[in-house]
Amino acid sequence: MGFLHKASQFVIPIYQRNYSWDEKQCQQLWEDILRVGSNSDIGVHFIGSIVYVEGGQSQVTLQAPLLVIDGQQRLTTISLILEALARAVGDSEPVEGFSAEKIRHNYLTNSLEKDERFYKLVLSDTDKDTLKALIKGNDYPLAASIKIRENFDYFAEQIKLNGKHINEICNGLAKLMIVDISLERNQDNPQLIFESMNSTGKALSQADLIRNFILMGLEPELQNSLYAQYWRPMELEFGQEAYGDEFDAFMRHYLTIKTGDVPRVSEVYEAFKEYSTKFDKEDGVTDLVAEIRKYSKYFVAMALGGETNPALKPLFKDLIQDLNYSVAYPLLLELYADYDAGTLTEKEFGTAIKLVESYVFRRSICEIPTNSMNKTFAEFSRYLVKNDYLNSIYAHFYSLPSYRRFPGNEEFRLAFETKDLYNIYSRAYWLRKMENFGKKELVAVENYTIEHILPQNPNLSAEWKNDLGDNWEEIQAKYLHTLGNLTLTGYNSEYSDKPFKEKKSMKGGFLQSPLTLNERVREAEVWNESSILERAAFLSKRAIEIWPRFEVDAGTLKKFEAVKSAASNYTLADHPNLERQEVRALFDALRAEVLALDSNISETFLKYYIAFKAETNFVDVIPKARWLRLSLNLKFSEIDDPRGIATDVTGKGRWGNGDVSINFKKIDELPYVIGLIKQSLSKQLSNS
Repeated sequence: MGFLHKASQFVIPIYQRNYSWDEKQCQQLWEDILRVGSNSDIGVHFIGSIVYVEGGQSQVTLQAPLLVIDGQQRLTTISLILEALARAVGDSEPVEGFSAEKIRHNYLTNSLEKDERFYKLVLSDTDKDTLKALIKGNDYPLAASIKIRENFDYFAEQIKLNGKHINEICNGLAKLMIVDISLERNQDNPQLIFESMNSTGKALSQADLIRNFILMGLEPELQNSLYAQYWRPMELEFGQEAYGDEFDAFMRHYLTIKTGDVPRVSEVYEAFKEYSTKFDKEDGVTDLVAEIRKYSKYFVAMALGGETNPALKPLFKDLIQDLNYSVAYPLLLELYADYDAGTLTEKEFGTAIKLVESYVFRRSICEIPTNSMNKTFAEFSRYLVKNDYLNSIYAHFYSLPSYRRFPGNEEFRLAFETKDLYNIYSRAYWLRKMENFGKKELVAVENYTIEHILPQNPNLSAEWKNDLGDNWEEIQAKYLHTLGNLTLTGYNSEYSDKPFKEKKSMKGGFLQSPLTLNERVREAEVWNESSILERAAFLSKRAIEIWPRFEVDAGTLKKFEAVKSAASNYTLADHPNLERQEVRALFDALRAEVLALDSNISETFLKYYIAFKAETNFVDVIPKARWLRLSLNLKFSEIDDPRGIATDVTGKGRWGNGDVSINFKKIDELPYVIGLIKQSLSKQLSNS
């Protein structure tokens, strides 16, 4: 606590993350304070370090504000505890130095200073005004920091519950020890130190690391300009909670568009550092941050309900919020960028979104595995022809191979009629879409509940058994949760398990229902297997219109197949990372060894990787900025890798074929790497 007393002011630089401790971290610190405060045998309690930058002194001075590189979470939390304690003790002084006046004077404020210099701790923009209001005893600002408010309330409640132990709380705080580490801006590398210290406390998000990486090394004027013009608006548009929960995902999708590779969630920061090498650190950093800002606006519009265009907003709700298909973001972000640039009209953009919605919903109903979806949408932009946009989208969807296929009408119709549509995530979605199709006056489906026309109760009444026939049990089991037997009603409890004729004719019954979904139910005289099948066939025809697949004629397909072939006409020159001397040396050595394995091996240059084939690809080489990533066409369980250098990328959607990924970084690893590649080749040759 002496360190806090001596320092005149701590300032959290703009590139630092926001205050983010949860109750878990607060509880741990609180329990430590109580434990050491009640144990006279414990002299001090170490709670970590504070790393800061100052002008040129090695020890803290009373004048210079300290720019905190690491430790703001602890500093902020202790400040919240001290303010809560000051309010609790008031004019009393249970332990020397711990009256309200002394707590605030020694640890929270510089009482002789004015304006921002008045506060011992100045946080970044999201949290700054909330902490100031707390210390001043003012009302919270309109957009108050959620974590500051929640954690202060937590500590105030804990102090209230432990009112008999105020002395122990004060003693515990007095025993806290922080190790202060001062850095010289011109001699130390704050970014490297910051990264190395990110293994303790609450881990930084990938977005936090990216923001630090971009802004930390810049001159203050440029740093402030980029933050104010680009980064702070992003934080505000995302909002505090979504920025913490969604920004990492956005950066992953952004990097997928820009690199053609889908980085792992935990490796977004590393992928970004590699991508950022394409931008000059001084002149290009503004372009980089401006580009991120531009795509973030599209993401907020689609994912967070920020779209203001009434024609587009419901389309994003259907696809993103109701179907929850975030895997399509790489394509959607590119489409949005082209719509924003005027390359794609609003109508074309809307049609494209609906087509993506149809694709993912049809595949879901047909129960096609989703493990190829990441790659499908990550590489989609390769096949977009911007001067014939929609036809290129139609053609590419139409030509996708079997495991990535866009299910045809007959496959979709049959699956939609027979699938259990009650016990699926999207049941409210498909019922809403079916009811409101073609309407201008939309029905608020959330005001209704799902009704099984043929009841779920296995103990059916005599009337139901008579309507269904002798095999009533089989019919109930087969059709209960299927399309033909499901509808919407506001009278679910009144219907209960009543016979069909009563459900139909009672007050509020099907005869009086205004819902489109009930039109075939109103017309039925009896509800049995034939009625269910007839209604399912009727509704499935409507479903084909709601979730269409546009047919593509042979001429259009042929035209865009030529585009695909042209897109595949690449050379080594199309892989700029191979211009780096160390990467090219690795590639040339590997290439010679691979081609020497068998006389039938061929080499194909693609946009994002180089494929080596016998019958088909057995190893794909993806040139990275400082190494080669190899993708072996094997299941991960099939690789024999005693050194454990291979990584399982099953379902990760990376470029290349197979589930085995290897980073080839050093030339002396080549013999071992070739041994792994031989395993993939041998399996292919033995199978053929």
